[in-house]
Order: sequence, then C-alpha cells, then structure tokens
Amino acid sequence: MGFREALYSGKFLITAEIGPVKGTEIDVLLEDAELIKGKVDAINVTDLQSSVMRLGSMAVCHLLKDHGIDPIFQLTCRDRNRLALQSDLLSAWVLGIRNVLALTGDHPTMGDHPEAMPVFDLDSVSLLRVICRLNEGFDMGGNQLKGAPDFFPGAVVNPGADTEAAFEMQIIKMEKKIEAGARFFQTQGIFDLDLFERFMKRVEGFKTPILGGIILLKSAGMARFMNKNVAGVFVPEPLIKAMEETKDKVKTSIEIAARLIKGMKDICQGIHIMAIGMEDKVPVIMEKAGLL
Repeated sequence: MGFREALYSGKFLITAEIGPVKGTEIDVLLEDAELIKGKVDAINVTDLQSSVMRLGSMAVCHLLKDHGIDPIFQLTCRDRNRLALQSDLLSAWVLGIRNVLALTGDHPTMGDHPEAMPVFDLDSVSLLRVICRLNEGFDMGGNQLKGAPDFFPGAVVNPGADTEAAFEMQIIKMEKKIEAGARFFQTQGIFDLDLFERFMKRVEGFKTPILGGIILLKSAGMARFMNKNVAGVFVPEPLIKAMEETKDKVKTSIEIAARLIKGMKDICQGIHIMAIGMEDKVPVIMEKAGLL
C-alpha cells in the first residue's frame, strides 16, 4: 500500500525523513532506508535542506523507489524558476515518483554557499497550484501536456507560532495551501503537546490529514539553538534539562520522541520523524512508541 492509499485508509500514518549526502557515497543512506522499509508509509527526501549543497532529492527518491520504498519528493522554490520546477515535476513523474511536498525553501544565506543567488520565482502556495495544473494536463502557460501526471501534493505547517498573530497567520497560510491543492500536511517539530492539541482543535474543520513532526534531540545545545534560531520550534526547559543531565543522550532522545508520539496518537492523523543523522534509531523509537 502506497502513501496515498495509507493516508485514506484511516490508519495512523508514519513517515520518516532522509537527507541526501554531500557527495556520491550512498551506501549508508540506502542502509538506513532499508532499516525502516516496511515500517513507515513513506520516506521524505529533503531538497538541499538548510540551503546546504547535497545530492539531489529526485535522484534519491528514484533510488528509494527502486528499493521498494514510496518516497515523498521535497521540492523547494529557492533554486528553480517556474520552467525548472515544472520540468523537474514531469521528470519525477516519469521516474515513478508520486508524492510531492511543496516548500518555499530556506534562503541561501543560511547554507554553505551564502553567495548563491536565490530564485523564489514561485512560493509554496503557487507551486501547489502548478502541481494541480499539471495534474489537469496543462502547464502554467496554459499549454496542454502530452500525458499528465497525477501527483499527491502536500505542504508544511508550523503549529508552534509564539504569538497570536503568528498563530493566525499559520492558519491563513494553511487555508491557502488547501485551496491550492494540498492533500496532507507535515508539521515543524512538536515538543509541547498542549500547544499542538490547541492547534489541532483550531484546524479540525479543514478535514485535511496532519502528521505531527518529531525531531530527535542530540543535545541540550541543539535544543537551545532551535529555540533561538528555528521559527516556531520551542523545546520546553524540562526536556532541555533532561538532555543536559543524562549520561546517555541517545537513549534519552529516543525516550522523549517515543513519549511525544504516544501523546500524538489521539491528536493527529500520523507522525513525521526527522531523525537528522540518527535514522538508524527510527525503528527503536517506533517500537518504544508502540507503533510496530
């Protein structure tokens, strides 16, 4: 059963994430993918995450497809104009890629090539409209395609806005993305279940599946860095303290993730695990969370 079918089956969905390597050595990447094959409903492949130059998302999605894994192709607007975005989407379809996560993308100044020129010809909302237009058999210029794709498009939402105005802006953006064609959402990392539950109650009328984001903490320093630099992510002090005082950071990180997942089971339609270099721990997290 593919990701689209799993989403509409009513089951509690599980997706994970893989970041392509900076280079061509893909053995570890594929080994990590094999570890979670059959345990998750799909694997996201990031698209130059944090504006760091890496192996391309489309190529890795194609490799995962060849290994019997349903990939979610992350596609950002940062590096491509509308011609390239549409061409890459058509290329992905003929390579067997069916799921797309539309993202605006981080600015290049955040990455390892800060002098790179950003494009941002489109944003995530207009990219969703493009995907739906391609599905209808037409490009952005109104020209008919010779063969149309049938992508399953998704988007991201950030439930952790720190002000009422920012919170309402996330709701507005979410509505726009649904109107543009988003069929599912994955969230930024969730560390406060009360805030997440409040968000889910606010958007329950949208009737669009939401997968809560789970980020594996590596250290107290990482938690503090995200609190300071990642918009919408807030790691509560008790979790930071737990990571600071533990003698086994990996074990504590897994326990925190499993506890959050258990708390999400009755709140949202699934989870999205962002292991960030700890992909081999995903099966352990799932086992401790009672998902296997």
